[in-house]
Amino acid sequence: MEHYLHYFINHFGYIGIMIVLMLGIVGMPIPDELLLTYVGYRISVGSLSYPIAFICSFFGATIGISISYCLGVALGLPFLRKFGPKIHITEKRMEQTKTLFAKLGPSVLFICYFIPGIRHVAAFLAGANAYDWKKFMVYAYSGAFVWIFTFLAIGNYLGENWIKIKQYMDSYRSFFALFFIFLVVLLTLYWYYQQKKK
Repeated sequence: MEHYLHYFINHFGYIGIMIVLMLGIVGMPIPDELLLTYVGYRISVGSLSYPIAFICSFFGATIGISISYCLGVALGLPFLRKFGPKIHITEKRMEQTKTLFAKLGPSVLFICYFIPGIRHVAAFLAGANAYDWKKFMVYAYSGAFVWIFTFLAIGNYLGENWIKIKQYMDSYRSFFALFFIFLVVLLTLYWYYQQKKK
């Protein structure tokens, strides 16, 4: 994987980062977290510019999730059920995402980036269920911002040991998911509390 990422970024540069993230968010089986962590490592050694890498990553992620939303609006759930398994979007993942939407509402669009498999479905379901576009952008785009910042920072911090993120993600994936769900719930409760005070 390390040689693949090294080859790809050396040949396609910042545009390659944007395209790969866009395809990964739409649903292609691409290791997005590994890519971002590797980009963070390349930033740490000075071979990539942080501002440009961040902007390209952000555009890639937001374009990808917007395409998923638009596909959901245009094609609906029957399309996802029929063709989802071909790109590793199973019925189980669809049900998990529905459950999260039922419990957390649009906040799922924020945390979905940190839950591989769920992020590929969340935007499509939001479109299929006619979520408001402006609300979608607020949650999905802010989630992309935090997700990209997090993994670029991890790659920058780990340096040459960036590949260890794969071991951490495999071991603590459930913990990360629960942590971010808990964080979003706390922030939502705080927001409601502030609204009631007003």
